[in-house]
Amino acid sequence: MREILIIAGEASGDLHGAGVAEQLRALRPGVSLVGMGGERMAAAGVQLFERAEGVVGFVEVLRHLPAHLRLLRTVKAHLRSGRVGLIILIDYPGFNLRVARAARDAGVPVLYYITPQVWAWKPGRVKLMAEVIAKAAVILPFEESLLREAGIDTTFVGHPLLDRAQSLPSQMEARQRLGLPTDRQVLALFPGSRAQEIERHVHAFEAVAHALQRRRPGLEVVVSVAPTIQLDPARLPFPMVRAQSFDVLRAADVALCKSGTTTLEAAVAGCPCAVVYKTSRITYAIAKRLVRIPHIGLLNVVAGREVAPEFVQDAFTTPAVADALDPLFDADGAPRQRMLEGMAEIRRLLGAPGAASRVAAMALDMLDARGAS
Repeated sequence: MREILIIAGEASGDLHGAGVAEQLRALRPGVSLVGMGGERMAAAGVQLFERAEGVVGFVEVLRHLPAHLRLLRTVKAHLRSGRVGLIILIDYPGFNLRVARAARDAGVPVLYYITPQVWAWKPGRVKLMAEVIAKAAVILPFEESLLREAGIDTTFVGHPLLDRAQSLPSQMEARQRLGLPTDRQVLALFPGSRAQEIERHVHAFEAVAHALQRRRPGLEVVVSVAPTIQLDPARLPFPMVRAQSFDVLRAADVALCKSGTTTLEAAVAGCPCAVVYKTSRITYAIAKRLVRIPHIGLLNVVAGREVAPEFVQDAFTTPAVADALDPLFDADGAPRQRMLEGMAEIRRLLGAPGAASRVAAMALDMLDARGAS
């Protein structure tokens, strides 16, 4: 039987790719899995021919263009080998849409899991997606009808983070696991999962944390560090926890989150938060012209309204963010209760656990259909 090629280009894609790989091996133990990803995919049984780490932003992508072109040549050669029966692409649209075009040219069907966010920007990508994607597995509820209207065979599979959140610890249990005090309020910092995000956020996150500690003596601060990041403790001088984001969110009273999937994790964990983001001025100027939605935090995008306050670029100042976070520590306060109600609504919208198993079943059906033909 031909192999399944899985392509993921950053930490979150590696996590989701590993989930699909585990389910593929559970459903069909002898399946051959190869791909591009990270440690999690390798541990899940994917034979990696390339390890990859993602970048974001226009300026940042240009700096990494030679590496991307080299990776693309490697993937194209693999697609032309005749060994690939199906390719699963995970997120990472700037690179993976080029791979999808190459797969079409090589006659390899494409299952795209976590599709490009055409509802946010670059709507012109929909036409290309319709040409090169055989099936799409989407993780946000409104994406299914949007892509189906464009002629793409699309299934809403639910959000994969729900698989990781089926048995969340209590706040007390989470604090005991992490060695945090049980008698203090806790602020969690999520500065990002990419090196350039850390560079732009670390000083501002530290400033907000210290401002809140001055307002709330005894406030404990903990930093959630992505598994792909090396963060110097001197730059963010608080206890650090690696690769346990849900435990950190359950342990915390309030979180400060870089925009992205972490904001949805906060909603699922029921941890009130503020959403922030800074990028280069060139990238921000371009994005302002292209982005088509009013929110950057995924929890707000799913809700269709501002559940958590957002502070982007120059609006991301220490006093403004501290003012937004401070009342969220009050357990019975109206701001915290309103946000928790909004987060409960978001959890309902995200569907049911089992996204990875649904994607794996779709992939095997596609592989078998190709074999039969």
